[in-house]
Amino acid sequence: MQVGKLSAKQLNDFIFSKLNTKNKEVILGPKVGEDCSILDLGDNLCVMSTDPITGASKNIGKLAININVNDIASNGVKPIGVMVTLLLPESILEEELKNILNSLSEECDKLGIDILGGHTEITKAVNQPIINITAIGKKNKEAYYNKEEIKTGDYILITKGIGIEGCGIIFNEKEEYLKNIFTNEEIEYGKNLLDDISVLKEGLIGGKLGIEYMHDITEGGVLGALYEASNSLNKGLLVSKEDIYIESLKQKLCRHYNIDPLKLISSGSMLVIASKDKIEKYKEELNKENIKAYVIGSIVDEKGFYFVDNGKKIKIDEVCSDELYKVI
Repeated sequence: MQVGKLSAKQLNDFIFSKLNTKNKEVILGPKVGEDCSILDLGDNLCVMSTDPITGASKNIGKLAININVNDIASNGVKPIGVMVTLLLPESILEEELKNILNSLSEECDKLGIDILGGHTEITKAVNQPIINITAIGKKNKEAYYNKEEIKTGDYILITKGIGIEGCGIIFNEKEEYLKNIFTNEEIEYGKNLLDDISVLKEGLIGGKLGIEYMHDITEGGVLGALYEASNSLNKGLLVSKEDIYIESLKQKLCRHYNIDPLKLISSGSMLVIASKDKIEKYKEELNKENIKAYVIGSIVDEKGFYFVDNGKKIKIDEVCSDELYKVI
């Protein structure tokens, strides 16, 4: 099978079609294009998400915490805490383990969330450290917005620009090799991209404004996220390639490795869909936090995800394998 996430068809055929909701507390279960599951616990909603780190060997503590916090943030709330499962190879040194645990703790301190528990194990089943995080947040019932309110003409926006996480991982993992191609300043800037992979601020602002749909842009890049959004919402999306921002340094890195930045994991960028009025207010609030945002398209009547490239309209199918796996 192909490296990367299972396809939407595989998920539906092998997993989702086999699941039945048995408890009335479950108000949102697993679905393509949804970052979280949601439970009704009375006065509040419990928001949960889980994700591993498999495509990197460096900075995995920072990455693991942030990608899960980002999922909770896509529901407009801040996590309370995380559960951590850490699977380690026999070859790991105590110093490496300490570094991973320190990284997890430091990132949680920075974001103001707790490590609630988990499991740590040395196992022959892995040849590099694998971290899986489950993040848990709390949401007021009145703040549960109906995605059915999204309609034709609503705007599609992304924050910051694409390729943040993917390029940051590559610069960190391939630093020695890239010294032959990039200046020291460029490499340091590239490595520090991982300091910008949180979308917690974007999520909390969106929650305050009642944004109907937010989706963290992760594996499969912006094209993958847009395809998932189209499936989740059962709406048509029309997006212009020229409106999707990517820095010149990231473009240079992607050209060197012959990878498509549109299909590169992009934590640090939030996909947002809402009415024109809400999008304008959202951009104003982001600007106060010095966060850039770019309107890249709109909701259309025709179902599916359509991409305009050099004036040509193309229907985009699912992105099953992230471009990162071509490099790492």
